[in-house]
Amino acid sequence: MKHVNTVFLKFNEALNKLGKKNLTDGLSAVVRIKRELWVANDESTSIERLTLLDDTGDTYVYGAHEQFEISRYIQLPLPSKDEKGKIEEIDIEGLDFEDGYLWLVGSHSRKRKKPDEDDWPGEKFKQLAKVSSKGNRYLLARIPLLENGGGYIPVIKTPCNSKTAARLPGTDEGNELTNILAEDLHLKGFLQVPSKDNGLDIEGLAVGQNGRIFIGLRGPVLRGYAVILELCLETNIDNPFELKMMPINFNGTDHGTYRKYILDLRGLGVRELSIDGPDMLILAGPTMFLDGPVTIFRWKNYGKDEKECFVSRDKLEEVMQIPYGNGVDHAEGMTRFTKDDGKATSLLLVYDAASLDLQKDRHTLKAAIFELGH
Repeated sequence: MKHVNTVFLKFNEALNKLGKKNLTDGLSAVVRIKRELWVANDESTSIERLTLLDDTGDTYVYGAHEQFEISRYIQLPLPSKDEKGKIEEIDIEGLDFEDGYLWLVGSHSRKRKKPDEDDWPGEKFKQLAKVSSKGNRYLLARIPLLENGGGYIPVIKTPCNSKTAARLPGTDEGNELTNILAEDLHLKGFLQVPSKDNGLDIEGLAVGQNGRIFIGLRGPVLRGYAVILELCLETNIDNPFELKMMPINFNGTDHGTYRKYILDLRGLGVRELSIDGPDMLILAGPTMFLDGPVTIFRWKNYGKDEKECFVSRDKLEEVMQIPYGNGVDHAEGMTRFTKDDGKATSLLLVYDAASLDLQKDRHTLKAAIFELGH
């Protein structure tokens, strides 16, 4: 592992506020699009655009922060505001960009109440029994990005309606994906289990060509094995603002509406995915509420698998170990940063639960670039 460069992410002070926290307290997803970084905090309802301001060769500075509320472009599963006038968080865990669309995915997870440290033991006992379903977490969507003055802006639809913002239909209890997984041989027992209890928890997203969507699960980890799902999503011809799960087709044969890959990631779950030429890069980390280890794997020639399969260790190259902290600095977002002949030569990582060491000041967050060997 070689740490190559440092990246400073400068957020607008007025836009950085997130209730009692800041966006800079931690990021859950990132994707690089030319001179821009698009990032998200999992406790927000927005996506953030940062533009490259300075590149000295050793340090990159991104700023000119613009914020875009997702509800302006997509009808959320639970769009109503609470008594405080806020829309429920989306828990964004993955971003990717393909064919003019910014794709995003929520965790799709249930949540167990976290007791307050100041609560007396009897109250903690009660709080820990509360499990809830948060509707906006069941979001799998795409938003068109329109080039504007050298950069990109999200739009509901592009001119001539060639591209439209759309999401997979869902409610406050689930969506078409979770409805199908409720019958899955391996996963059906985990849909009602909270994410921090090894329940269903989406934390990785990679969008390939020809409508191939890959979703990585942080949980469940099945006897030490991780799960990646492949979907094929197309626009619903009856409603251009909705997505529809379609049969996955290879060589003229339908293979169902999703495919499942079970991977030997040495007991770790998926934290992020990134397609890299013929391979897929996997950022892997612990499921539930644990710190490490954190490892990047390369799934070689992932696209050649035309059916559900078990991906053994010999197909998964361990690329590097990523540093992590005690309760802080958990790598959650990953994007290819520099490329050569279409393959990544370095990766940019952003972190959740950012420590003070990663916060240059209250509104500037540090990210890291790592050289990627082949």
